[in-house]
Formats: sequence, C-alpha cells, structure tokens
Amino acid sequence: MAERLRSFLSQCVRMLKIATKPSKGELWLSIKICFLGIIVVGTIGYIIQLISSLIQGPLSGTSA
Repeated sequence: MAERLRSFLSQCVRMLKIATKPSKGELWLSIKICFLGIIVVGTIGYIIQLISSLIQGPLSGTSA
C-alpha cells in the first residue's frame, strides 16, 4: 500500500514538473470554448423546456 502511494506521489511530482502555465491565447481559447459549451447546453435545455410546455398545455386541459 505504501509503495503504491509513493509511486502515485512521484508521478504527481513528475507531472507538476512537466506542466506549464498556458499562454494568454490558450487561456482565451479555453474560456471561449467553455462559454460556447454553456450557451449550447442552455439553448438545448431551453428548447426542450419550450417543447415540453407546448406539449403539456393541450394535454392538461387548460386553455392558454
């Protein structure tokens, strides 16, 4: 168990030595991709909610 923990920690240290800070361009690209994903998921959720409310309206028997 101790050997597995020691191996894991040495791999973590090796990874941190290799890792570098992203450039401004890479950071902005990541931010743009994240915002685009949030907008796409939100739009899909809104469309599903809109379709659901349009379907449930006639089925519930209430008049709009």
